[in-house]
Amino acid sequence: MKKALMFLGTGSNVGKSITAAAFCRILKRRGYSVAPFKAQNMSNNSYVTVEGGEIGRAQVVQAEAAGLLPSVHMNPVLLKPSTEMGAQIVLQGKVFSQMSAAKYHEYKPLLRKSVMESY
Repeated sequence: MKKALMFLGTGSNVGKSITAAAFCRILKRRGYSVAPFKAQNMSNNSYVTVEGGEIGRAQVVQAEAAGLLPSVHMNPVLLKPSTEMGAQIVLQGKVFSQMSAAKYHEYKPLLRKSVMESY
């Protein structure tokens, strides 16, 4: 497995996505092979890839910074909130299910498998 660089933050809107995009561009310009990856993203702002699947818009910006076409494998689990306690689950670009937060936890083994396939 190739080396990975991870950006972590203690909350939303702290700059993780823009920092990842900046590093994608910097490292690409220095000759490294880079690709963005966010295993799970919660957003109603999605983008449809050329594959026809949905991913979060932040991963699209990061892909462009890395000189790549956006792919569903860059964001294999997209949670699109639909109620205070539920979301539409998009798995590897395709709508998988609508479920509550409690029900979502039952599906973690399946979701983890898809994340590992994409990575």
